[in-house]
Amino acid sequence: MPPAVLLVEDDAVVRSVLTTVLKEDGYRVIEAGNGREGLEKLSDGVFDLVITDLRMPELSGLDLMKEGRKEKPETRWIIITAYGSISNAVEAMKAGASDYLTKPFRDPDELRHVIRRVLREAEAEQRISLLSEELGKHFPPPEMIFLGESMKSVQQMVQEVAPTTASVLISGSSGTGKELVARVLHQLSPRREKPFVAVHCAALSETLLESELFGHERGAFTGAVNARKGRFELADGGTIFLDEVGEIAPTVQVKLLRVLQERELERVGGTRTIPVDLRIISATNKDLKAEEAAGRFREDLYYRLNVFPLHLPSLTERREAIIPLAEYFAGKFSASLAKKISGISSEAQSILLGYAWPGNIRELQNVIERAVILSSRQIESRHLNIESPAEVSPNGAGLLQINEREIIQKVLKEVGENRKQAAEKLGISLRTLQYRIKEYGL
Repeated sequence: MPPAVLLVEDDAVVRSVLTTVLKEDGYRVIEAGNGREGLEKLSDGVFDLVITDLRMPELSGLDLMKEGRKEKPETRWIIITAYGSISNAVEAMKAGASDYLTKPFRDPDELRHVIRRVLREAEAEQRISLLSEELGKHFPPPEMIFLGESMKSVQQMVQEVAPTTASVLISGSSGTGKELVARVLHQLSPRREKPFVAVHCAALSETLLESELFGHERGAFTGAVNARKGRFELADGGTIFLDEVGEIAPTVQVKLLRVLQERELERVGGTRTIPVDLRIISATNKDLKAEEAAGRFREDLYYRLNVFPLHLPSLTERREAIIPLAEYFAGKFSASLAKKISGISSEAQSILLGYAWPGNIRELQNVIERAVILSSRQIESRHLNIESPAEVSPNGAGLLQINEREIIQKVLKEVGENRKQAAEKLGISLRTLQYRIKEYGL
């Protein structure tokens, strides 16, 4: 259904012109000739946007907005003011208007541009709010993921690219929240009602990854007793997220390129061409340009994936987010573990702020979960199991990191480099072990 606009203007000529422009653009328009009438119609209806003149008899546009926002806080407002009364428009913006226009209007396109931007921002905020509710049980809410000066530009780019069909390549260190950003992109896109399918490429061998992505026909290989759809087919109409795309083998890269170029695929062991309509979002903690230069990643595939690059800064580049995130995780785990944690002590906060965080947000979450388990009331420094700032070595690598690297290296040697056995022996998941191996350059 097209957006509903309430137009409040006491000048009949101006009101008629604006109504014509709005209806030409497909909006549903309800007119009011003064502020009192506008307030009545606002109370009786549901509107995405109110456009109101600032100066009107009986009830001004500013007073109309103040009264209307009490009853319909979700509605957006654009104020119309006479040229030369910009100070009044500034006052309206401070009171909650999204934007203002000056009359006489120079160009109808100016009105169209402002309306589209205001409605687009409103929709984006609504989607982020809904996404917070959907993901809140498993991830930090988007407003916390985007917390910090260095993430403001990332959030703006996410909102700009989300409604498009462009392929997005998200780069950043392990644990910076690449999958969550991919989910935000999906939720803010026109494909949000369709599937979001995530594939962690580093966790699968070349043969398994090919079958997982493209599916297979019956008898394609030993054990293929039935035909099976791959992740691309399962994501049809929606979004597929390829995590650690830099780990994909060259033979699979060729088939992935075909999906990007032709929007079609063949299952393993099949000859039938299957069309797919999906958006590809990929992520990597490698420098894919360097991988391409070294001949390990196809140049044509790199440019197909990297239509719109997004880089996520590490947690140490946005230290202002550390304590809010830690408090969020403390509250989350306190609730799930039925504990009453009152907060994080100042000494513990200092340690959190001084730590190097090689695992970024994921590591912070693990540290706080362990601290909540150990704590009975307040999280103290002894509950964190990480070194204090004074224990951080000159090159920025903490003692915990050094010890962990040596332990992983020792266990890998004991099991003959078998990663699955090493993960079981260390008591961590295979994916966590793989991230640590990359992080420590083993």
